[in-house]
Amino acid sequence: MFAYQRKKVSIALTLIDVILLVAAFELAYGTRVHLSLQREFFLTPQRKLLLIGFSVLAWLAIGASLKIYEYLDSAQPGRVVRASLRQCVVAGFCIVVFEYFLRWDLSRSFLFFFLLYSLLFFLLFRLNSRRLVRRFQREFGSPYHVLIVSSSEATEQFGSQLVEGSPFRIKLLGILSEDACRSKLPDMLKTNVIDEVIFRVGSQRLSTLEEIFLLCDEEGVRTRVAADFFPHVNSRMTLDRLGTAPLLTFTAAPDDDLRLIAKRVFDIAVSLAALVILSPLMLFIAILIRLTSRGPVIFRQTRCGLNGRRFMFYKFRSMVDNAEDLKSELAHLNQKTTAFKIHRDPRQTAVGRWLRKFSLDELPQFFNILRGDMSLVGPRPAVPEEVDNYQRWQRRRLRMRPGLTCLWAIRGRDNLDFHTWMKMDMEYIDNWSLSLDWQILLRSIPYVLTGSGAH
Repeated sequence: MFAYQRKKVSIALTLIDVILLVAAFELAYGTRVHLSLQREFFLTPQRKLLLIGFSVLAWLAIGASLKIYEYLDSAQPGRVVRASLRQCVVAGFCIVVFEYFLRWDLSRSFLFFFLLYSLLFFLLFRLNSRRLVRRFQREFGSPYHVLIVSSSEATEQFGSQLVEGSPFRIKLLGILSEDACRSKLPDMLKTNVIDEVIFRVGSQRLSTLEEIFLLCDEEGVRTRVAADFFPHVNSRMTLDRLGTAPLLTFTAAPDDDLRLIAKRVFDIAVSLAALVILSPLMLFIAILIRLTSRGPVIFRQTRCGLNGRRFMFYKFRSMVDNAEDLKSELAHLNQKTTAFKIHRDPRQTAVGRWLRKFSLDELPQFFNILRGDMSLVGPRPAVPEEVDNYQRWQRRRLRMRPGLTCLWAIRGRDNLDFHTWMKMDMEYIDNWSLSLDWQILLRSIPYVLTGSGAH
């Protein structure tokens, strides 16, 4: 689907959500008012309007953070159900918080009906949205006239996919070879309605078609280039500009600046709060380490951060002072490939084993997060020696700022092998979103409190 049409569909889906939400609110309100319960329920017009407005904002903001409106017309039913349920549950929590701060006393049965009706309305529409959008566009939308320029034998299949795979009315005007394009396209632009020309040619042939691109540019006809020069590249592609030079950008890691800024702001806020709240505990741990073993309280080590940048990594010392010197002697006990990990490491101190179990040795890393070396969620920071032994595909984990917790920390922790660690880090990078970070953080809490999976 083309970006412009997708934007229109996203706006339409958002507006339909607003209508469905208001309908669910009114139905829930009417249901509660007519129930014969001991306590009467009534909202003044001002409160009712304020609550509807807040509910709409909450639902849409959560839907946008989950990217519901970007994939709704093409998603699998299971994903639609999970996203809709998550949206309603989080929005319900927001309403409860909103009510608490305003000191209202909303009926719990009203809130239950509101969430129930909203979920039912959303699912009823969203599970059918793909078919409805396709039918609406094909029945009422004006056809979009497309011409393809290519000499490839596979272009007919490309044209069929374009027409059949789009929910919009695509009218394929024809497929011209590169040579025929030079002689026929000027007249076709004069005599035919052409909304767009798609060039599907090899990268080495693009420069020879400069006059055709200029012709389309002068006519104001939109042009696209099928960028399948590198068929095995899975990166997202965008077009940027550096001065007046256009750049075709391939990105294999998250690059949404707005969401990455939000992630950084969240990191700073949480790490600051954690350092203030946990300072008594950190002081107690420091004293305990000092009294029970020789050596510094804080263990410092060089780690690899974003794109391989080196930084000084901090944690409470959980091993004997000469632990690094003993590493070579214990290499035969290593249970991981590439990474160095020993179950019941004999270098651990008695206090250190307890700190490791409940991840309390990681608390000083909030300083690393505050400095920007790390994030709350991301692949765990590796030592340079490990990175030197990475396979090529494993180096992509360096394209995300390392984190205090990660995906594999909630799916088995130290019980997983190194290859699975890497696969899960790639899964995190490929599917990263703010909501995924929040899920990992929340699910990490019980693991930390119970010490599950830690060695």
